[in-house]
Amino acid sequence: MSSSWQVRFSNSRKAPYFHNSSTGESVWDPPAGLSQGEIMQLPGAEKYLGKGTAQERSGPTYAPPGQVRASHLLVKHSGSRRPASWKEANITRSKEEAIATLRDFQSQLDGTPGTFAQLANIHSDCSSHDRGGDLGWFSRGQMQKPFEDATYALKVGETSDIISTDSGVHLIMRTG
Repeated sequence: MSSSWQVRFSNSRKAPYFHNSSTGESVWDPPAGLSQGEIMQLPGAEKYLGKGTAQERSGPTYAPPGQVRASHLLVKHSGSRRPASWKEANITRSKEEAIATLRDFQSQLDGTPGTFAQLANIHSDCSSHDRGGDLGWFSRGQMQKPFEDATYALKVGETSDIISTDSGVHLIMRTG
């Protein structure tokens, strides 16, 4: 299969991404329609996506070296660094109200990524809501410290307690 896709590395995000040299499109997640084997044959794949057997590189638990993957559900409050979102132009709830909202969502979680994604899709104040809260792969130094520390402390499939950052309050599910 001939492909115009290649793997490049973002110095600002310290993460690999996929670039289509024909269209100029760049995306963080692997392009649709390419198998894991085809992805690993792309120019730059071995250098930026790591080595190992095809089995080690396949499946949801494969992590690019030093990176984690997580989804989150963000509830902003009036003290957030940008108290606005795709849902609300002016967020006025208190931090305590935001925490209470997350506690309610926390009680609805059943440990499955699907339920987490549904709640994030409907309720998260982050633009990642349209991806079920998925933030993709990231390395240390790319997220706010409390968020990073909580994510790296989780095992794949675990969900954090409420984490507070300058952006608001979060529930985090480590997915990779």
